[in-house]
Amino acid sequence: MTEQQKNIMTLNVPVELAGKRIDQVIAHCLSDYSRSRIQQWFKSNHIFLDGQNPKPKEKVWGGELIEIHLQDAMADVVDERWDPQEIPLNIIYEDESVIVINKPAGLVVHPGAGNMDGTMVNALLHHAPELAQIPRAGVIHRLDKDTSGILVVTRTLSSHNKLTQQLQAREFNREYQAFVLGVMTAGGTIDEPIGRHPTHRTRMAVLKHGSTAKEAITHYRVEQRYRAHTLVNVKLETGRTHQIRVHMAYIKYPIVGDPVYAGRSRIPPNSSQEFIDKLREFRRQALHARTLGFIHPETDEYVEWTVEMPKDMQDLRVLLEEDQKSHDEQ
Repeated sequence: MTEQQKNIMTLNVPVELAGKRIDQVIAHCLSDYSRSRIQQWFKSNHIFLDGQNPKPKEKVWGGELIEIHLQDAMADVVDERWDPQEIPLNIIYEDESVIVINKPAGLVVHPGAGNMDGTMVNALLHHAPELAQIPRAGVIHRLDKDTSGILVVTRTLSSHNKLTQQLQAREFNREYQAFVLGVMTAGGTIDEPIGRHPTHRTRMAVLKHGSTAKEAITHYRVEQRYRAHTLVNVKLETGRTHQIRVHMAYIKYPIVGDPVYAGRSRIPPNSSQEFIDKLREFRRQALHARTLGFIHPETDEYVEWTVEMPKDMQDLRVLLEEDQKSHDEQ
């Protein structure tokens, strides 16, 4: 691949967007970019439709090739308020294309309202300054602040383009572990659309088809049952905001410690005071991104990493196991 090819972002117009304007299609497919930036690309003739510079209002009919020549169009893609900061990162792998990180619970991924610094992005910009030229500093998928685990950051425009396409095509392997309230009898699949809660705007919710909700599919299986809890393995097919937390609460098995979706703590009968106290001390959602796999953007080979759950979740597992054992012996 030539250096010029590495700086060209390509996408094929999805057939379901037939009849839409090309600027609308690009905004839909490349949601990390603002509409004003996309309009600037049109004005600067950085966008090509089947080899020709189109007008923003030109309609497309599905299957056309859109090319965006980004080499001279990438100034200030990272918000100028995002400052590099020397913050430790648990990097489990990196090369010239990607950085794979084991994010601890409590670390915010992106700067935003109330968290303009001290985030993973601030740390990344210090570790790899070239990320200032990549959309959203190379972050193509997120984990909630209090969810621990593995995620990948793209280091070049080429890897950003390829991995974003894989993510949109649902070709990533993303597996999580979660402790949920209640004893599950079996695994299953949740296929329910998720959108912004109609009245609580900081929350997400399962909404019926025909609304502004987007398709959301979660697969889950039982790893271990306890007296009043279950350890489940969760595999994402889609990646909506709060998807696992919302879906598990929807089927009445909310995640332990979830401050938004779990409601009040559920204490099993005949529990010791020590067990009750320790269970109530777990104050974050017991959710961990354990495994991540994808096709490497440069080698075209499948790569995968797994990180074990952090100490607080391991301690929770021991607590539930000991509680189960103590009641089995009675």
